[in-house]
Amino acid sequence: MELKPACVFDCFAQVTRVPRPSKKEERMIEFLQEYGKKLGLETLTDECGNVLIRKPATPGMENRKTVILQSHMDMVCEKNRDVDFDFTKDAIQTVVDGEWLRAKGTTLGADDGIGVAMQMAVLAADDIEHGPIECVFTRDEETGLTGALEMKPGFMTGEMLLNLDSEDEGRIYVSCAGGVGTTAVFRFTPEQAPEDYFFFELKINGLTGGHSGDDIDKKRANANKLLARFLYQSMKKYDLRLCDIQAGGLHNAIPREAAAVCAVPMKDKESVRVDWNIFAADVEEEYSVTEPNVRFHLESTEACGQVVDAATACRLITALQAVHNGVFAMCQDIDLVETSSNLASVRMQPDNRIVVVTSQRSSIMSARHNMSRTVQAAFELAGAEVTVGDGYPGWKMNPKSEILRIAVDTYKELFGKEPCVLGIHAGLECGLFSEKYPGMDMISFGPTLRGVHSPDERLLIPTVQTVWDHLLAILKNIPVKA
Repeated sequence: MELKPACVFDCFAQVTRVPRPSKKEERMIEFLQEYGKKLGLETLTDECGNVLIRKPATPGMENRKTVILQSHMDMVCEKNRDVDFDFTKDAIQTVVDGEWLRAKGTTLGADDGIGVAMQMAVLAADDIEHGPIECVFTRDEETGLTGALEMKPGFMTGEMLLNLDSEDEGRIYVSCAGGVGTTAVFRFTPEQAPEDYFFFELKINGLTGGHSGDDIDKKRANANKLLARFLYQSMKKYDLRLCDIQAGGLHNAIPREAAAVCAVPMKDKESVRVDWNIFAADVEEEYSVTEPNVRFHLESTEACGQVVDAATACRLITALQAVHNGVFAMCQDIDLVETSSNLASVRMQPDNRIVVVTSQRSSIMSARHNMSRTVQAAFELAGAEVTVGDGYPGWKMNPKSEILRIAVDTYKELFGKEPCVLGIHAGLECGLFSEKYPGMDMISFGPTLRGVHSPDERLLIPTVQTVWDHLLAILKNIPVKA
């Protein structure tokens, strides 16, 4: 399939060649700085590393309101286990697969590289009509919203903001959920591994994964919860000893893989294998629609020298079984997730700690607090040390939004149908902007993406042209200054 519009996909190709992991965006910052300067445009970088490039209005449109086009420069770096790839050095290898663009075994980075590419195309274009434009590229959106959080008021000067970080063409987002992270630490005492025990490694992989906000209601399995479920039932049946656990990954991704090394008395060796096979069959049936590629592995391993003390292992496994994961509450007025929690990762550390990372989201602040306290309580009951982060705010819809009216009207005129106007159960930087710039009129939209935050990430090629046409129509119809 031909990649249209060429101007956008040419820019996206440039973006894919620049390493830009969250918190390691230095090369991307330098790339954007050079891009703006080569175009002869005013280019600024704040103390945090956010980049702003200003483009003057085209002749005759100088009196229009200044519009901010905004995206984030970083990307989620996930790859399949069998792929040799270094996100700090290597260029993303893209593949056209029918109507979709994807990467070879890694995240594509269209979240939000395609938004960056559209801004670059606007900045370079000499054949479109627009008023004054500020293109803002924020850093570290994926792991901490750091760029938006640390941006000082006054860095952006526009009155309207178009956030290009949404993932469903035809949908215009006008509100989002706030979020917070809750971390539990279990400190354990290593014990001498018992003799005459069968040591084995459990692995669960092949899950769909996805975005811990936008995909939390799609009934996908969480690898960490599945692993905890088997460990809990085994602990109740055998003298299970835990040697290691490395499960899940990023805080904002539904875990696709989980692994643990355990031991049971040698006499229970075959029973555990039978239980694992029965458990695998049960899960495959439960998730036959959403997880067709789930895989279960049990392999014998060499005996470990030490194991986690039995009391701590029991408390950890019990807490992982008990802690809430998934949708907690739906909105009362619209069909949208209101509150949720994601059991993101469980990692044994070299300093005799097991760290459990979770994230909570809600469009209602009080409900978000309740969700994090519910998770906190489960881990505190298990004797863990629990910390709750500062979090970030949600974004409340502006019923009098002028930019929303323009976006809806131009969409209907271009495509002969109404766009969907709705909220999203994910964190958008608009929430933080709404605190720093209370009068900012904002919407969020973008082309269709699927499988974000996983190696299955893909971009629906035809929707890029649709969103590009819509973006240009919006810019052309921005009203004059008051």
